[in-house]
Amino acid sequence: MKTRRSMLFIPGSNAAMLSTSFVYGADAVMFDLEDAVSLREKDTARLLVHHALQHPLYQDIETVVRINPLNTPFGLADLEAVVRAGVDIVRLPKTDRKEDVHELEGHIARIEQECGREPGSTRIMAAIESALGVVNALEIATASPRMVAIALAAFDYVMDMGTCRGDGTELFYARCAVLHAARVAGIAAYDVVWSDINDEEGFLKEVSLAKGLGFNGKSLVNPRQIELLHRAYAPSRKEVNYAHEVIAAAEEAEACGLGVVSLNGKMIDGPIIDHARKVVALSASGIRD
Repeated sequence: MKTRRSMLFIPGSNAAMLSTSFVYGADAVMFDLEDAVSLREKDTARLLVHHALQHPLYQDIETVVRINPLNTPFGLADLEAVVRAGVDIVRLPKTDRKEDVHELEGHIARIEQECGREPGSTRIMAAIESALGVVNALEIATASPRMVAIALAAFDYVMDMGTCRGDGTELFYARCAVLHAARVAGIAAYDVVWSDINDEEGFLKEVSLAKGLGFNGKSLVNPRQIELLHRAYAPSRKEVNYAHEVIAAAEEAEACGLGVVSLNGKMIDGPIIDHARKVVALSASGIRD
């Protein structure tokens, strides 16, 4: 699975950020045509994002565009523009059921065919933003082979639940439901945005929670959060060294035709070996001392 720790939101109407956001080092940049863009700027933002997606310096970073919902006057126009421009992933906001994904999938397939883009090359990310979406998270996550990730969006969800952001208790069930759906589907899961960019302690506490639960990464609203997130997600040198020992022991056992792997007198089973390989793969992006 591709490393997807950080997805940085970029307002689609902010020409300056659109032209430079590839320098920040996020695993993915997400150009936002929905909530970050006022009604009077929708058409301008769509054109700006269309051109930004074709910039050569965005070819080496995963690009995501959050379109407006398809039931608005802007959604289909957004989709036409970004698929034709070569976006990697379309983020569908307010995904409540699998039929929402199927509708998006049908439009994408048509546009790919019309513009000569490789069939299936445009991927999908679903944003879960309501109680209904959380309940239907599994059917959403498994609705399409194009689906590569699902993301929990906190603000609309807590409004739907009649509560507000607090210590994280209000999101516990939603986080678990979305995360389990992603794991069953074999796709990535993004945790919610931390909007107070000056509260690094609070941000890191929430990052620790998300990482501990098993989220692949987090949606971000400020470039300052990228390095903090990546450092928190990086394995320690001790973890990497142990992972290499596990892999070496597994390879030695396989070479000797042994069905049992042992390291320092302890049995090493398949899940531990798989985890060790993931740790080593993640260490390529950084190691904590």
